[in-house]
Amino acid sequence: MNKILCECGHENPEGTNLCQKCGSPLTEEEKGKKIADMRYEGTAIRSKTYNKSIIDKIWNFFSSVKVGITLIIINLIAASLGTILPQEFFISVATDAEKKQYYSDVYGWFGEIYYALGLSDLYSSLWFQILVLMLGVSIIIASIDRGIPLHKSLKNQRVKRHINFMKRQRVVANGAPLKESTQTMELVEQKLKDLKYNVRREDNAVMAEKGRFSRYGAYVNHVGLIVFIIGVMLHLLPGVYVDESMWLREGETRAIPGVDGYFLKNDKFILETYDNDPQGEQLKQGVNTMAKNYQTNVTLYKQAEDAVPGQADNLEEVKSYEIRVNHPLKHEGFAMYQMDYRLNELKTMVFDLTNKSTEASLGQVSIDLTNPQDEYDLGNGTKVRLMGYYPDFSGFKEGVPQTATQTPNNPAFIFKMYTPETPDGETSFVAIQNTLEPDGENVYKMKFANVETRNMSGLMVRYDKTIPLLIVGGIIFMIGVTIGSYWNHRRIWVEQLADGTIRLAAHTNKNWFGIKKDLNALTAHAHLPQYIDQQDLENNDNVEIEKDGKTS
Repeated sequence: MNKILCECGHENPEGTNLCQKCGSPLTEEEKGKKIADMRYEGTAIRSKTYNKSIIDKIWNFFSSVKVGITLIIINLIAASLGTILPQEFFISVATDAEKKQYYSDVYGWFGEIYYALGLSDLYSSLWFQILVLMLGVSIIIASIDRGIPLHKSLKNQRVKRHINFMKRQRVVANGAPLKESTQTMELVEQKLKDLKYNVRREDNAVMAEKGRFSRYGAYVNHVGLIVFIIGVMLHLLPGVYVDESMWLREGETRAIPGVDGYFLKNDKFILETYDNDPQGEQLKQGVNTMAKNYQTNVTLYKQAEDAVPGQADNLEEVKSYEIRVNHPLKHEGFAMYQMDYRLNELKTMVFDLTNKSTEASLGQVSIDLTNPQDEYDLGNGTKVRLMGYYPDFSGFKEGVPQTATQTPNNPAFIFKMYTPETPDGETSFVAIQNTLEPDGENVYKMKFANVETRNMSGLMVRYDKTIPLLIVGGIIFMIGVTIGSYWNHRRIWVEQLADGTIRLAAHTNKNWFGIKKDLNALTAHAHLPQYIDQQDLENNDNVEIEKDGKTS
């Protein structure tokens, strides 16, 4: 690494603008400035020094403030797109086909495009996670690039500073004390201590400082954001974050998705409605009945310790609970929320095997629509074989029946009927209000006899181990905001030269009114020469030049 030798003899790393020891300007650009640039104390920043290797270029790219702001804007725009329509985990459908149909039915062509672009599941998409990761990398590199050099510089401040450093501060004073005194520096030191400054003295020079920690406010913000982003990224790891939905029929026991080892049984679903005549907004929205309460009475089970995943035998009952809106079932970090319900879902369909001519029945077949059997034996050489089952019949494709979902919304069947009269069997396709006999006219038919329904409960499963991390990240971020907003870093340098004259300089990162108030008190107490604000003088000169230009 190249070194820059200051006239004071101190060697500074390449890229340094102000000598780390005396503060003297080292570059021609810095020497040409009337007021020194104190943003990073003139220290060497890696992104401003190296630009040769591919690592340098990547570092410089992510350390750029413009790039960081651009990534923040892109992330905000992308995140806002996900709020236009409900995300998939907020809608009560299970399969991809149902999701696609939902967005098409509810939001039309816009919903179709929204779903096709993947915006319906935006926050879990890979490209969004990459955007968040790039923002995190930018924050980390920018913090290291600027924070470490700044910390080193502030930690190694010298009391005595070069004249070129002193006179190039924004607020300066130079001249004899207004009142002769041999105790001038003692008065200066005592007053600065009274003003709550940390004072260091070296011979006839004093450096006073307070509020240094405020310079780290922005970097504390960055730490909070990084912790928060890590928490968000951890959602991608299995077992850390669960946000699933499940439909549970009355009497059904199912494994809880995303929570290994636990099963839930729907003992009973209860819906209570208001007994009132529709009026007001209820009429405008076309709602005939309003739900007063809907709840699911459940039993939570846990697998035995030696059970394999998914095994539902020998379940151990954990607890029974009534899940209602805003009253979730909570157990060992996960929670089950009441989300939705469906009434009167088809459970069982009953058919009579009937002679088409005589209407004589050879027996009934009861088909469990959730778990149908392959064959139903009616005795006396009569049986019905289920050749095909389509829970949500959606039509034919190239002569083959299709099902849209596995939910029995519109069940259809292909039966093979065997009787003593027809030992080779007869084939029949049976759907609601649609019966086909592909092999010609049959002697027997499957005649619909009865149907049994049941209710379904829609539950949401939530499990998030990152919440403590997100809270910590948020707290750290707010601490950084507070530090950066309510405190400022003030420094005052005062030196009495051999001829008795006073040289003073002052700097703050903000609130110049506050530091000038301190300087007024110090000047009056120690009879120092009046200070000037070089930036105010420069601004006044510019105003005068503009006025002269207008009047000439």
